[in-house]
Amino acid sequence: MFREFLDSIGVYKVYEKWLTNTISHENMPKHLGVILDGNRRWARNRKMTTLEGHWEGADTVEKFLYWCLELGINTITLYSFSTENFKRDKEEVENLFKLFDEVLDKVIRSDLIHKNQVRVRAIGRIDTLPQTLQTGIKKVEKATQDYDRFYLNIALAYGGRAEIVDAMQSIGEKIRQGEITPDMIDEALIEANLYTAYLPQPNPDMIIRTSGESRLSNFLVWQSAYSELFILDVYWPSFRKIDLMRAIREYQMRQRRYGS
Repeated sequence: MFREFLDSIGVYKVYEKWLTNTISHENMPKHLGVILDGNRRWARNRKMTTLEGHWEGADTVEKFLYWCLELGINTITLYSFSTENFKRDKEEVENLFKLFDEVLDKVIRSDLIHKNQVRVRAIGRIDTLPQTLQTGIKKVEKATQDYDRFYLNIALAYGGRAEIVDAMQSIGEKIRQGEITPDMIDEALIEANLYTAYLPQPNPDMIIRTSGESRLSNFLVWQSAYSELFILDVYWPSFRKIDLMRAIREYQMRQRRYGS
């Protein structure tokens, strides 16, 4: 592969050093969303199994978290399994759930998580996941619930439209109980009922999507209204630190006007 060739002759090391000296560590995105795409195509191109592709993707997530902590990015939201992904081949879905179980077990024992005080939380319709996975999620969330230095959100059984529906149902129930009236509904109230309401900064400054596909795929539909979008033509397992730094450099070169 061309990327591996460039790495072998030291090009990426030089480029990484240049990026390190170029990007501003005072203007880092506070919240970074990532659509992890391309595990299956990465595996197919290497004549590997789909599961091997997902495992390589999980390894990249661990490295990615380290890079973000190193750069001081406060909040990360990873799109790991959507509500639509339940429609995939049954064996693949079951294998993914087993992978998530093992990853969560690794997370709860991770020095990286505890030393950096990373609060981990799963967002989505968690009650639709297998019971063993729900139990693993609760253990990780409980073990990190008092941390507030960094935040890692894992979007599982997640859909942006489903999140808004759930928020509306929560607001509707409060109206039924007499806690609020319909005329009290505004953007702030809706945001307060989204999965991300607990975060210091619920809306991502930037969203990265790998694999070259140019769509949000139902990810953080409400929160991404003013996010800067970066489409990278690289499959997630091949994602490297220089890809992250390159996106951050471009982010810092953009002027964010928020519609003004």
